[in-house]
Amino acid sequence: MTAVDLGSFSKASEVVGYTQAGLTHLVNSLEREIGFLLIVRSHNGISLTEQGRELVPAIRQFLQANANLENRIQAIAKQQMETIRIAAYASMAMCWMPEILYRFRRICPNVDVDLRMVDHALEPFELLEEGKTDVIFASRQDVGKCEWTPLYQELLYAILPKNYPLEGRREFPLKEFEGKDFLMPYGRFDIDVHRTFGEAGVKAKEQTVYVDDETVIRMVGKGLGISMMSELMIRGNTDDVCCVPVTPRSLRELGMGTEKGVALSENMQKLKDCVLEYIREAEQRKGVGTNCFTEL
Repeated sequence: MTAVDLGSFSKASEVVGYTQAGLTHLVNSLEREIGFLLIVRSHNGISLTEQGRELVPAIRQFLQANANLENRIQAIAKQQMETIRIAAYASMAMCWMPEILYRFRRICPNVDVDLRMVDHALEPFELLEEGKTDVIFASRQDVGKCEWTPLYQELLYAILPKNYPLEGRREFPLKEFEGKDFLMPYGRFDIDVHRTFGEAGVKAKEQTVYVDDETVIRMVGKGLGISMMSELMIRGNTDDVCCVPVTPRSLRELGMGTEKGVALSENMQKLKDCVLEYIREAEQRKGVGTNCFTEL
């Protein structure tokens, strides 16, 4: 109805992007189809006929409904084509992601998910800052800027050989790491270990190992040193070692990060809802514990 509102086809053509001849042809075709005139043309411009005035409210409703339908179609098409890129620590990817993505797939079957496990503690934040991922699952770090959602406070454990002289103790003082051969898992956890040792004033004899968490645990089991890991890093691989919480009680915060200042898409919000639901159910089921995420 832009032509009627502006009073001429020429002005309307500038607004809607049609030529004047094109608009005139559309109106003429409509009038032939319905069998009566809608618009009176004169040298002063155009105006509605009586029949045209009667139809204007219905025409405006039709045009608005059509626009709403087109917008909804585009939104649905965008959802179906969306790919959500996830970067996560290996421990979180292995323990959390299978169940979370299973739940997400049930409610968003047409959304692709690109899951990437990272090797270094800072890598997820770098990928997010560079626009190479949409959401990260990591431990809180003092780097970069993102919209951070805390998810879980994860306990830190001493990893010791079976024959270590614990003498019945159920905790391991951080000070006891002092001077001992310490197997440091490079990249994934060294920042958190150094932070914990620094706060306690501990200096262990660090031996950096470029292997996965399970291999570090097996090395400890063979008496090649001791180590420290978080709950999810252990993942129940404790047949050959003893795992006891360190004291003072040490935690690291795991969370979900997205781009700073950017609103979540509808599908991203659904993914976040699945994550929060999963964490809530896990904590209700068993509380804080090494296996509380692996038994759901």
